[in-house]
Amino acid sequence: MPSILPVSDLRNYNEVLKNCQSGEPVFLTKNGRGRFVVIDIEDYEREQAEKKLLRKLQDAEKAVKDGDNWLTLDELKKALEE
Repeated sequence: MPSILPVSDLRNYNEVLKNCQSGEPVFLTKNGRGRFVVIDIEDYEREQAEKKLLRKLQDAEKAVKDGDNWLTLDELKKALEE
């Protein structure tokens, strides 16, 4: 079950951080509505790496569809010889 706390609980941030374990974000509410998320730094870095990989995959997929940056067989052979 997700950990949902009011943002006012940040006054005692040690308790909030205890609830923030790897893979388990803590959701903070303000005036009863979701406002912030506290996550473990490893989870954050993993999510950023996944986003970067997905962007590169989307770029590659677009390049394949558009036919950009494709080499003919002769061009490839010549490039490999250099």
